[in-house]
Amino acid sequence: MTGPARRAGSKRRNDPGTGNQRPQSRRHRPVLDGARLTAYDVLDGVSSRDAYANLLLPQLLRERRLEPRDAAFATQLAYGALRATGTLDAVLTTLVSRPLAELDPKVLDLLRLGAYQLIDLRVPAHAAVDTTVALTRAIVGTGASGLVNAVLRKVAAGGDRAAWLERLAPADEDARLSLSTDHPRWIVEAWREALDDPAEVEAALLADDAAPEVHLVARHVDRDELATASGGEPGPWSPYAVRLPSGDPGKLAAVRSGTAAVQDEGSQLAALALVRAPLEGPDAAWLDMCAGPGGKAGLLAAVRPAGVRLTAADRSEHRAELVRNSLTGEDDVEVLVADGTEPSWPAGSFDRVLLDAPCTGLGALRRRPEVRWRRTAADVAPLADLQRRLLDSALASVRPGGVVAYVTCSPHDAETVDVVAAAAARDDVEVLPVAPLFPEVPGLARGASAQLWPHRHGTDAMFMALLRRRA
Repeated sequence: MTGPARRAGSKRRNDPGTGNQRPQSRRHRPVLDGARLTAYDVLDGVSSRDAYANLLLPQLLRERRLEPRDAAFATQLAYGALRATGTLDAVLTTLVSRPLAELDPKVLDLLRLGAYQLIDLRVPAHAAVDTTVALTRAIVGTGASGLVNAVLRKVAAGGDRAAWLERLAPADEDARLSLSTDHPRWIVEAWREALDDPAEVEAALLADDAAPEVHLVARHVDRDELATASGGEPGPWSPYAVRLPSGDPGKLAAVRSGTAAVQDEGSQLAALALVRAPLEGPDAAWLDMCAGPGGKAGLLAAVRPAGVRLTAADRSEHRAELVRNSLTGEDDVEVLVADGTEPSWPAGSFDRVLLDAPCTGLGALRRRPEVRWRRTAADVAPLADLQRRLLDSALASVRPGGVVAYVTCSPHDAETVDVVAAAAARDDVEVLPVAPLFPEVPGLARGASAQLWPHRHGTDAMFMALLRRRA
């Protein structure tokens, strides 16, 4: 952010500020709505720099020190507008005389920000339109503010989301779900393939749009003590999980000290699947093959039996450093910078291997709302090819009788059951059932593998499979 005109003011969120004054001197520059400006800067960072909203927004909120009410509104605006991009663009396309791709990207982000307030939040038109026009005048210029004013007044005249969806009249059920739940159609189709019951599809998609709880993992602290200190409740599935409806976990002493950490309960179960898998023979050497940023490695280190050595590897030096930080204070651990497709360790070196493979991240759309529009169907095949190669390498890294846990944060068939099926076709691979290891978790089984869902389990949509290398 550069220039005083972009500086967040202290005005309340429904105050249009002094945007009608043209900035001519420091003394007369407009004081902009801090919440809306912060939300815009998140949208701009995502569209212009491929930033991640869940990383950029907390940084901006810390820097700008917005009052709690304004910080909450900025969060609602930023995440909501990013989630609703497809629907907002469908509306705007009917009101702008040229393709949206030809607009100044800053103007398009401002239109989305204003339209989201009108369509989804039902902010009064005078507040939503006037403040967005003031932002446009300060950020882009007076000429663009006229366009934004005209378009947003047409959006307001068209009514709320329900009215606009009726007007857009999607042609079929998947198109309707795409618009009404703010997902690209290819993701709607992928969810339909991944779910056994077609009646669950809409619920699964809507769960992606709900604000997630904060999940903590108690590594070296009693879980009940962590729940008391945080004001949360023990998680229903992992014996180490605590769930909070909201809040800043970075303020907790246990998180600052590293005895606890932020980790989705589904990710905890993925690590525990490796720990609970039945093993033939010795159990002394574990590998986390794609370990960055270190959450699962941290839990594995905390729960492993005495005498087990943990090796954590990542091909990125930066991510490997994050893993080292996650394992600070742990004994008998090793962190390597290594490409899992070309491992530096001898074949058959480990008894248990966790492969949390790079994937589309479609299972965490609640936490990263922009990913649904950043990813495309064309991204899946190259990632699935990488996943198959990494799984072959993981199976080579485990000794005969040892176990590999294959994990992705995605329910897409091509990244989950298809990858496992390709490995299971080998004569030396046996697929082990996962669901019996978690009898307390309902609706988990996906064949012999396991699939968590936000709408079923309140977790990210983690996929888990266990494969034993036969002698």
